[in-house]
Amino acid sequence: MKVTINGERREVASRTLAELLQEAGFGSTVVATAVNEEFVPVSAREARALEAGDVIEVLSPMQGG
Repeated sequence: MKVTINGERREVASRTLAELLQEAGFGSTVVATAVNEEFVPVSAREARALEAGDVIEVLSPMQGG
């Protein structure tokens, strides 16, 4: 199915947000996620089903002051 990840349209096989993070190479990296502009906490990623056309944002925390 086609989804948009961080502004890039991609064909993915994943059916959940957790699977997508693995497929996209984020692995166990600490990231914040949103699907269609709705924040998805870590605890909900396994259950968050994806649909064609979804827009996913994956953000890495920034350090500094």
